[in-house]
Amino acid sequence: MTKVIKILGTGCPKCQSMTGVVKGVVLENNLDATIEKVEDIMEIMNYSVLSTPALVIDNVITIKGRIPSKSEVLELLT
Repeated sequence: MTKVIKILGTGCPKCQSMTGVVKGVVLENNLDATIEKVEDIMEIMNYSVLSTPALVIDNVITIKGRIPSKSEVLELLT
């Protein structure tokens, strides 16, 4: 079943770093997932997230306000 991953952030360096980590984990582990970058502040506010970047997996906020490690992302996705 395909995981739906959303990275919430306005494009700051931390948001870009999180995007890189998540994309790397998905590619390196050949995971069945779609990654969507959400930069629209109004859409981010719909998630009630006050600090970015935030990682949303299948509509569940899993991480917010920090950059996760690759192992942490892999654990969340498997």
